[in-house]
Amino acid sequence: MKLRRKISIGLGISLALVAGLAIGLDAADKAYPPPLEKAKVASAEVLDANGDLLRAFATPEGRWRLRTGLDDVDPRFLKMLVAYEDRRFYDHGGIDPLAIGRAALQLLTNGRIVSGASTLSMQVARLIEPRENRTFSAKLLQIARAMQIERRLGKRQILELYLTHAPYGGNLEGVRAASLAYFGKEPRRLTVAEAALLVALPQSPEGRRPDRHLKAAQVARERVLQRSAVTEVTGEGEAERAALDTIPIRRLQLPAYAAHLAEAAIRKQPKAEEYHTTLRRNIQQGLEQVAREAAVKLAPKVSLAMVMADVTTGEIVGEVGSADYFDASRSGWVDMTRVLRSPGSTLKPFIYGLAFEQGLVSQETIIEDRPADFFGYRPKNFDMTYQGDVSVRQALQLSLNVPAVRLLDAVGPSRLMIRFRRADVRPVLPANEAPGLAIGLGGVGITLKDLVQAYAALANRGEPVRLGNGIEDKPGMIEAEPLLEPRAVWNIADILSDVLPPQGARRLGIAYKTGTSYGYRDAWSVGYDGRYVLGVWVGRPDNGAVPGIAGYMTAAPILFEAFSKSGVPITPFPSAPSGTTRLAQKDLPISQRRFSMTASGLISASAREPAPQIVYPPEGARVDLGARSGDISPLVLKLQGGRAPFRWLANGRPLTDLSRKRTNEWTPDGAGYSTLTVIDAAGRAASVKIFVE
Repeated sequence: MKLRRKISIGLGISLALVAGLAIGLDAADKAYPPPLEKAKVASAEVLDANGDLLRAFATPEGRWRLRTGLDDVDPRFLKMLVAYEDRRFYDHGGIDPLAIGRAALQLLTNGRIVSGASTLSMQVARLIEPRENRTFSAKLLQIARAMQIERRLGKRQILELYLTHAPYGGNLEGVRAASLAYFGKEPRRLTVAEAALLVALPQSPEGRRPDRHLKAAQVARERVLQRSAVTEVTGEGEAERAALDTIPIRRLQLPAYAAHLAEAAIRKQPKAEEYHTTLRRNIQQGLEQVAREAAVKLAPKVSLAMVMADVTTGEIVGEVGSADYFDASRSGWVDMTRVLRSPGSTLKPFIYGLAFEQGLVSQETIIEDRPADFFGYRPKNFDMTYQGDVSVRQALQLSLNVPAVRLLDAVGPSRLMIRFRRADVRPVLPANEAPGLAIGLGGVGITLKDLVQAYAALANRGEPVRLGNGIEDKPGMIEAEPLLEPRAVWNIADILSDVLPPQGARRLGIAYKTGTSYGYRDAWSVGYDGRYVLGVWVGRPDNGAVPGIAGYMTAAPILFEAFSKSGVPITPFPSAPSGTTRLAQKDLPISQRRFSMTASGLISASAREPAPQIVYPPEGARVDLGARSGDISPLVLKLQGGRAPFRWLANGRPLTDLSRKRTNEWTPDGAGYSTLTVIDAAGRAASVKIFVE
């Protein structure tokens, strides 16, 4: 009889409590709404292109509170949580009368609290409106808040608030933060043991912290696994197997990638909740690992930077602004991907590309590497030696300075700068200076990002690509004429892909170029395959000299290691354009067998004849040859001046054998831009660009 009386009293208390709250709730609900807006405050997150976490920022209170939705966690964990904490969660309206009655009965029977009656809704109420004192009035307010929350939110939303705010020890809040800190992974897939630990910790987050109280954490996990309701979720035998799993004994750092990009995002939108980037976390992780390892081998105060982009979209997929953002000795806070520096020899491929495009040289054309004076400008090679006669292919692979300046003098520095503008790349000249021959050896300022953007056009068959900034800028193709014709681009890739990798690196199937600025201040290496381009810079952020630094010895090993660690598959280069091949020196037209220049840097020619000039079609002409109908008519070509015989080329491809006539015919392959070139017996050339319709 005594037991029945106790049960009746317990049920009576619980029912009276529920009834009283229900009567007063309507009046108080509007006057004292729950602080749901405050509950929305969480850590700002920087996400990669796939929505994976790159970096999070603590809340104003210094807590790691990551927003967590039901889709962010393992479904089995959710079932275990409800089974252990609140079996009737989906059936009650915020409070569970049966649980309250059970708790009241246990209190009356034992004279102390044996188990609580808190539902998940009540726990959410306590988490979003914490109170220091656990008094009877505080419990009543918690119950009232739970009923208010149930009126405003659905069960899914309530669960998500719990998953976001549940305490896990220290400044960790929410299941995602806990899973990342203890298991090093997002909670989308959890083992039974991991799920049980995450269910157990919020009841006593400080007392059960596995990194401080391992035994208490083990006992709490075992208690969850042994609960019969949980066993129904996990299945027979799973508790025994899960009990054998080890518990993590240390807390891991949350993901902290792309520090400079994250900082830039925060500056632009300081109140945003999420920052979406074009980075790929696996690529970013690989690049940052390489940067950390490389920094150990670099001299003090020397930093490095990397930019990797997908040329098919223009998206930056990986970016490292410094060796270590927090390394003050290397000025790690300075984002060196956006700082103007001298590019050294990295612009040489574009000089050679113009020479190929204009038909001045082929890969096996002989060019002189000897001391030369270009109106007072006397370039010297990096090692202060000269190779004599070399092929154009060798000159570019060896990065010889004099041949590059010879070709730049022939194609024109201004033309090179104009081509860069097509790719929306604008190298900065010294104040009050016009483009000169020095730009071929690094006499301009350029950022690593812009240099990568220029090379992206090479990787994209000559079509300019605008890189984004990794955050909000829209990358993509640039509506402009090609940076270089496809045949010129193919020749460059064919040459640079055959350059030996640095010592200790294996061949990757990439084309790459290195550069070292004057005074040993900057070391560069830029490489690309058929889809990705990666640029590396090494130097001191304060622009100080670094004795012994060099593109091939310093930056190239980092380039090859970063390409490997990025995890991107190597994409083959496009096949050679129709009619393009590497001719042996003996098979070249006479005018292309040797690139001859005078001591002043001018292409040698007889003074008796004027240089050749194409008079038809004129530069920039749009010629209707019926390309749209598919029945293309031949185009008559006319020239004046020059010394016979003449060699005509269309887009770098010889048309016919040498001819002594000043007229010729050409039938294009289709519509679009084309470059026509004529070379006379003295090696002088003229070119026009037209559009065939």
